[in-house]
Amino acid sequence: MSTYTVRGHFPARDGPQDFEVEVDAPNEDVAEEHVYSDFGSHHNLKRTQITIEEVAA
Repeated sequence: MSTYTVRGHFPARDGPQDFEVEVDAPNEDVAEEHVYSDFGSHHNLKRTQITIEEVAA
């Protein structure tokens, strides 16, 4: 598996919150899905509220 860096932002109480997360995944699509799942569960966000700007290996 490769390590992918996923960058983006989501709405927070104080305005847009930028994030940069490293994810171990077999491909970029799985890395994106992991971020959607993780941020959705920890921050109570829907997928449409999370904007992923870049996925880099």
